[in-house]
Amino acid sequence: QVQLVESGGGLVQPGGSLRLSCAASGFTFSNYIVRWYRQAPGKERDLVASNTNFGTTNYADSVKGRFTIIRDNFKNTVYLQMNSLKPEDTAVYRCNARTGSGSRDYWGQGTQVTVSS
Repeated sequence: QVQLVESGGGLVQPGGSLRLSCAASGFTFSNYIVRWYRQAPGKERDLVASNTNFGTTNYADSVKGRFTIIRDNFKNTVYLQMNSLKPEDTAVYRCNARTGSGSRDYWGQGTQVTVSS
């Protein structure tokens, strides 16, 4: 059974840090491009960070220098280390694993991140 399970969300004060995890099972994780998306209430879903199966990473301009996507193929897990959090980072964060061709596309259920004092 294919699964992506996120964890690590929560409430944090501005300037704080969180580390999200996304554990994959049921497919060959190392062959997939992995991405983190977020969606705030009333807004469209935005791509936050991506990591290809060749190790190339990309980030949205809004999170560059603050967020880091980390991939561990041995643990079938992708992480999103989030530092210097801002209220505008508040959103539901979801991980995605997709083949380069797009023939297989899997999503996690999401985890809430709230940045507030």
